[in-house]
Amino acid sequence: MIAAIIDCGTNTFNLLIADIRPGGEYYILLNTKKSVKLAEGGLADNKIAKKPFDRGINTFIEFVDIARKYKADTIQAFATAAIRSTLNGPDFVKKIHDKTGVIIQVLNGDTEAQYIFKGVNLALNNINHPVLVMDIGGGSTEFIIAENNQVIWKKSFDLGAARLLEVFQPSDPITPEQIELVKEHFRELLQPLKAQLKNVRVNSLIGCSGSFESLAEMIRADKNESNPIEKLYTFNNDELKTLHRKLLASTEDERRKMNGLVHYRVDTIVFASIFIRYIRKRFKIDQLSYSSYALKEGVLADLLYNQISE
Repeated sequence: MIAAIIDCGTNTFNLLIADIRPGGEYYILLNTKKSVKLAEGGLADNKIAKKPFDRGINTFIEFVDIARKYKADTIQAFATAAIRSTLNGPDFVKKIHDKTGVIIQVLNGDTEAQYIFKGVNLALNNINHPVLVMDIGGGSTEFIIAENNQVIWKKSFDLGAARLLEVFQPSDPITPEQIELVKEHFRELLQPLKAQLKNVRVNSLIGCSGSFESLAEMIRADKNESNPIEKLYTFNNDELKTLHRKLLASTEDERRKMNGLVHYRVDTIVFASIFIRYIRKRFKIDQLSYSSYALKEGVLADLLYNQISE
C-alpha cells in the first residue's frame, strides 16, 4: 500500500509518502515540507489572514497532486494548532475537502502528542528509560513523558514559536530583559510539567520537528557535515551552548546568513533556543537528541499496525 500523510502545521506543511509492506516493513518514498506560516500577520481576531490561508490551501493542493502522482492508495491529512484554534480553521478544512475530496482530521493537543510519541518510538524502536519528548510547533508545544515504550503523561501548551514571537515582539537582537520575561512566561504556564517531573527523574530530552532540526543543521554546517540525518541526532552540549549564545546576540539579518538555518525559521529560532535551554536547565536534563520522526511518522506507525482505516 502506498500511503501519503499530510501534516498541516502552523509554520510548515509536511508530506510523507511511504510504501507499506506486510509484516510491518515500510519504505519512505518521499519526505518533504513547505513553509506556509499560517500565523503570519498575528492571527488577528483569532483568524488566519487571507494571504497565509490561501498559501496553505495551495500548498495542500500541491501535496495532494504529488500524492496522486505516486498513486497513493490512501491520503491521511491532519491539522494542528493554527487550524484547530482559529475561527476560520473549519473554513480551511471545508475548502480543502471541496477542492480535493480529502478530509483533514483536526487533532486536539492530546491526540497530537500521542502521534508525536508514536513517531519518536518508531525511530528509536525501544524507549526503556524515562525520556521527555518536546515538539516545538508554531502555535503549540507538546510535551510527553515516556518510559518502557509507554506514555506516562502528555500535554499540549500554547507555547509555539510563532505564538511567542507574536506575544513578545522582541527587539533586534533580543534583550536580556526580554529573555527574562519569556522565561517568566514559561514558569507560569509550565506548572503542570513541573508537577509531573517532580515524580519522574528524566535525564534525556528528545526534540522533534523544525526548530530542533534547524539547530542540528546549523551545528552540522559549521562542521561541514553533509550526510542526511536519518532518524536521530545527538547534540554535543558545548556546541549547542555556543550556538545558543550566538543566536541570542544575533540580529535577524545576521541569522539570514547563518549556514544551516532555513529562511522561514530566522524569526522564531531564538525563541526556540531559549525554550530548549530553559527546559534543560530548569529540569537538569543533560542529554539532548533530535528525532526526525514526529507526528506524520506516528500516523505511519498506526497505518503499519492497521490502527487507521484506509
